[in-house]
Amino acid sequence: MTVQAQSGMYIGGAWRPALGEETLPVVNPADEQIVGHVPAGTPADVDAAVSAAREAFPGWAATPPAERAALIGAVRDGLAARKDEIAATVTAELGAPPALAEAVHAGLPIVVAGSYAELAATYAFEEKVGNSTVYAEPVGVVGAITPWNYPLHQIVAKVAPALAAGCTVVLKPAEDTPLTAQLFAQVVHDAGLPAGVFNLVTGLGPVAGQALAGHEGVDLVSFTGSTAVGRQIGAVAGAAVKRVALELGGKSANVILPGADLAKAVNVGVANVMANSGQTCSAWTRMLVHADVYEEAVSLAADAVAKYAPGERVGPLVNAKQLERVRGYITKGVEEGARIVAGGAEAPLEKGYYVSPTVFADVTPEMTIAQEEIFGPVISILRYEDEDDALRIANGTVYGLAGAVWAAEPETAAAFARRMDTGQVDINGGRFNPLAPFGGYKQSGVGRELGAHGLSEYLQTKSLQF
Repeated sequence: MTVQAQSGMYIGGAWRPALGEETLPVVNPADEQIVGHVPAGTPADVDAAVSAAREAFPGWAATPPAERAALIGAVRDGLAARKDEIAATVTAELGAPPALAEAVHAGLPIVVAGSYAELAATYAFEEKVGNSTVYAEPVGVVGAITPWNYPLHQIVAKVAPALAAGCTVVLKPAEDTPLTAQLFAQVVHDAGLPAGVFNLVTGLGPVAGQALAGHEGVDLVSFTGSTAVGRQIGAVAGAAVKRVALELGGKSANVILPGADLAKAVNVGVANVMANSGQTCSAWTRMLVHADVYEEAVSLAADAVAKYAPGERVGPLVNAKQLERVRGYITKGVEEGARIVAGGAEAPLEKGYYVSPTVFADVTPEMTIAQEEIFGPVISILRYEDEDDALRIANGTVYGLAGAVWAAEPETAAAFARRMDTGQVDINGGRFNPLAPFGGYKQSGVGRELGAHGLSEYLQTKSLQF
């Protein structure tokens, strides 16, 4: 399937020529071939988009929630109608295996958009508190800066609640995966949203992204990406007394308590990390196992990983820089004394940015591979002696985004999870819930996405006393 790239920016309800002449190549990481080019946005492009969003804001904010809900529902329907095209585009620019692209990359955003179509119609935008009426009003213009690892999901998880709240949006997608964002803009246009309510500027993070984050016409910056960049955006926003929502890095623990179904916990844990080639900020990349069953868990993990063949069940990493980063971490793990039981730094295929799914044993908590976010299909298995030791290891990083706990009884797992310094924990393989808040403790971020909590990020409160 041929992927079509737009040569302009989507601003003010129309595709406009970019104000600069430079373009960015979009590379398929599976075969290293260029699949298209998009404009490299300039600060002038960002300024035009923010102006369009500012002009559209009063009218959109005044639109009844039921009407906003209907238009978000039309976006959901448009995403569903173009699901195959979306999946093919994600495969082309991210390298995601087709099955994953269809089920997750194209399927999940449809569910999330639908949830916000319902929430926009039912959310309590006002309440009585004693002799006061408290109103939840839209923050204003939102600058949404999204990552490449889940290109459409991250867009929908920001844009849909912002629109439901009555905000207008300027989106700057990751430069590696802009074609999916252009497809989303087409869906928004076809859904009939008023001009300027949603705007798209493609470009580099240090240029277009920085211009958007620092623009005086933006009231809230919603960013998903690395903690390092999030720290910079937070500093810029803080200087301007501007709202931020930051979903940043993770180093999540998969804690297998004594008595748990070890084989299930290991296999589900491996699948969690291998999905999306390990390029998931909430991936459970640290597997914590009791000393009595440690070697059995290591053997199970090595066997499980063998089923994830690069180029088949596991896609490539997004670009050459990311490939070298992950290989560097694998090399670092060996240098610091960890033992490779599956995979390694050698290239598994001649072409494409692939790395072998890798499992490390004999990992200690202070090792680099146990502390820093690798963002690749790499699992570290750590040994613990008792529950307090497991908790200390689980909480012993600067991150706190997600995690998992397995135990013979769900009550035991839940009690342990309540002691973890992290924003979301799966209990005995609990299913993903698109209505539950997602976000981190510590350096994993500020704020929450999804569901009513995600909607509230884009609202501010006003109280009238009578």
